[in-house]
Amino acid sequence: MNEKNELIDNMKKIHTTIMGLERLKRNLKSVLAEEEPCEFCKRLILDSDCKIKRQGKNFYCSKNNIIITINSYSYTIITAHIYKNL
Repeated sequence: MNEKNELIDNMKKIHTTIMGLERLKRNLKSVLAEEEPCEFCKRLILDSDCKIKRQGKNFYCSKNNIIITINSYSYTIITAHIYKNL
């Protein structure tokens, strides 16, 4: 199974912690509008243009200068960042 399929097959397990939610709100505030951060991340992951790779214990999902880090064992969204120079 490739990395993208593995993550999509476990989409219902993807979640974040309270601290992770605050981190996502802070780091993604310019693109979130009124959308809930975890749902925004899930929508981005499901996008056909999203690139997903697994490195060590984490998945890294990237699209449009946004990189989301997800623990590959617990499916917890750890953080997300907007990069201006990608």
